[in-house]
Amino acid sequence: MTILAIDQGTTSSRAIVFSADLSVLAVAQQEFPQQFPASGWVEHDPADIWSSTAAVTRAVIEKAGLRGADLAAIGITNQRETTVIWDRATGQPIHNAIVWQDRRTADLCAALKAQGHEPAVAATTGLLLDPYFSATKAAWMLDQVEGAHARAEAGELAFGTIDSFLIWHLTGGEVHATDATNAARTMLYDIHRGCWSPELCDLFRVPMAMLPEVRDSAGDYGTTRPDLFGAAIPIRGVAGDQQAAAVGQACFRPGMVKSTYGTGCFALLNTGERAVQSQNRLLTTIAYQLNGRPTYALEGSIFIAGAVVQWLRDGLGLIREASETQALAERADPAQALVLVPAFTGLGAPYWRPESRGAIFGLTRNSGPAEFARAALESVGHQTRDLLDAMRADWSGAGDTVLRVDGGMACSNWTMQFLADMIGAPVDRPRVTETTALGAAYLAGLAAGLCPDPEQFGHQWTLERRFQPRMPADERESRHARWQRAVAATL
Repeated sequence: MTILAIDQGTTSSRAIVFSADLSVLAVAQQEFPQQFPASGWVEHDPADIWSSTAAVTRAVIEKAGLRGADLAAIGITNQRETTVIWDRATGQPIHNAIVWQDRRTADLCAALKAQGHEPAVAATTGLLLDPYFSATKAAWMLDQVEGAHARAEAGELAFGTIDSFLIWHLTGGEVHATDATNAARTMLYDIHRGCWSPELCDLFRVPMAMLPEVRDSAGDYGTTRPDLFGAAIPIRGVAGDQQAAAVGQACFRPGMVKSTYGTGCFALLNTGERAVQSQNRLLTTIAYQLNGRPTYALEGSIFIAGAVVQWLRDGLGLIREASETQALAERADPAQALVLVPAFTGLGAPYWRPESRGAIFGLTRNSGPAEFARAALESVGHQTRDLLDAMRADWSGAGDTVLRVDGGMACSNWTMQFLADMIGAPVDRPRVTETTALGAAYLAGLAAGLCPDPEQFGHQWTLERRFQPRMPADERESRHARWQRAVAATL
């Protein structure tokens, strides 16, 4: 039997078929449009999300030479925090999806902070009052769409993150559910009591009648409509993309850390059964939930990682392909101390300064493409060091842990070596790089009885390459101090 993973991301929808031993058999991917209706606003048409997801699912089944009946289970992983509200009777959204990157509710968040609500929000949800999360996005839609509040109170509307929206459509409206990892990113979920918070729903004016049922990450989410893929396929695994990557990296023991380098960078530290309240503006979140028991994590979010390479290519025209950055960085003049702080859309953890903007320090007449490329790649290592320092300050169990990496930038040997040098700890790159989809497939396979328990799955994790720190400690510290001065000047 085989397992299908749906990986619904910010810029594309992907589907991957895995064998029972979790080897990749086939991949299909389709990009969809991004919409920017105003400065700082980012939207998706939910119809594009659904149609692209259905299309790649059909395509990958055909590509693998299978029928729907050959699939034992489906696992879903998704862009987190992106918010949809739809009509329960018709399935039609009342507004475009508001994407996690969207900043339109910054004023509402600032007002709630000024009223002193952030400590209670953080204590309940582990999150900071920021437009990043779903609650203020849902509140904005309910306020802006005529009659939406009354319809939501009457139970006519459904709220969900992308996983819920897909489950609804895959099951023909039979199941309105989410998993604990996605619920934990809404700013409406009490991560300690394991339920929606009536107090926060009142604060954000989001009626509880519109919220999905919260289930385990490996559990029963119904079956697909038979007409979609030729058979009724069980949906058995759901997790937000970063948590799915942590599962795919087998970060099941407290103290294990993974960092995913895509458009941004997201580092998760497993803290086990204890929800550690950060004193350094990290997020407390749910890593996964199995058999009704949540495992918690500390998370640090960097807004710009791979996007800085896109900027070199599309903004400055210094490169044609992202892969060119490594060769450029290797040629950079070691005497130049160029520092790039890529705060193009603000700075994420541990600073959380959305109003900050990017800056470059140390420019000379000899600064050229090679120096810019090196500074861009180095910025990722410095930002990750900031996250890990904050994690170590928050929880002694972080220690000098090994960092497991994935995502597009993890393919750059130069970047990963600098990362190891900057954090002063080994960086491990796995043999299977499709870690997000792998995590979703594993959760589905676990619930379907095809995959082993987490401990045994962890033993199957295989290393492709380990990067050991080589930089002398005094050089590491002096270079990071220079970075911190640049960040301070930017702030």
